[in-house]
Amino acid sequence: MKFSANLGFLWRELDLSDAIRAAKEAGFSDVECHWPYDTPAKQVREALKETGMTMLGLNTHPGDLDDGDFGLCALPDRMDEGRAAIDQAVAYANATGTKCIHVMAGKAKGADAAKAFVQNLRYACERAAPFGITILIEPLNTYDVPGYFLTSTAEAQRIIDMVDEPNIKIMFDCYHMQLMQGDLTNTLRDLLPKIGHIQIASVPDRAQPDHGELDYSYVLQLIAELGYSAPIGAEYKPTKPTDQTLGWLKNYL
Repeated sequence: MKFSANLGFLWRELDLSDAIRAAKEAGFSDVECHWPYDTPAKQVREALKETGMTMLGLNTHPGDLDDGDFGLCALPDRMDEGRAAIDQAVAYANATGTKCIHVMAGKAKGADAAKAFVQNLRYACERAAPFGITILIEPLNTYDVPGYFLTSTAEAQRIIDMVDEPNIKIMFDCYHMQLMQGDLTNTLRDLLPKIGHIQIASVPDRAQPDHGELDYSYVLQLIAELGYSAPIGAEYKPTKPTDQTLGWLKNYL
């Protein structure tokens, strides 16, 4: 089993290029990030080439986090900003060889929000397709992000069916989905063909995945038995310096 280091949370004290190198040294096979746009794509590409790693995914720009934004693409009155965020993400992903883009919906509700999200996702799929990039949507929990548009796998499936494009899948974060709906075994079995990336963290504290209410020795074995062989994303908030929280990784490797 292989693991991807989410550099939005891990080694945050390092610049992105050095964080990529740290992830390689720690034993991760790949990396992923949240919003890498302050780091020139050339620097990221060079660090990836140096380490032989791949950037698995990045997020569209969230908007103004300080003003309460957490995504733009399901906001009917901010369509231009949503499209600009998609264009930025596609350009950066193409320049760095990143395989997936998580299109962030934002805080919204209702039919108009759903319509805006579907329209923007179709736009994202069309823009990403020539570069072989997969678009991801991720249900989030309402404890961490109250008011977020997408909160369940059932809603995500409906959105994907409405978009009706071949290069859109679900980002399945076990932390978010355990908090929102549980029953991960049956959900993973049913959803696997529609899943483009899986992430892990402990529940309920979102720390390193070696404690809490989820038994990852079982969950990861299940994922492997279901035939999922892509790297699993370690998107957790370390309770200590990252290097001191990697005992779980050494055990699985």
